[in-house]
Amino acid sequence: MCLVMRYTRIRALREDKDLTQAFMAKLLSVNQKTYSRYETGEHEIPLSALCLLADFHGVSTDYLLDRTDVTKQYPPKRR
Repeated sequence: MCLVMRYTRIRALREDKDLTQAFMAKLLSVNQKTYSRYETGEHEIPLSALCLLADFHGVSTDYLLDRTDVTKQYPPKRR
């Protein structure tokens, strides 16, 4: 089974903050076209970029991946 991941939540979070794709691309150190392809699901988001997006938006990676509707981040690991 082939799943096409659509990252609709990264677009919604970006738009809620009135940010451009160019701004987000710069944050992730990619070009705007690559970021656009992340939002449409044409490219999978690398794990490092997904974590950076979750931290930036203050949500969990599970929320970005549409695995939960809970936006709250997980607590940091105890050391």
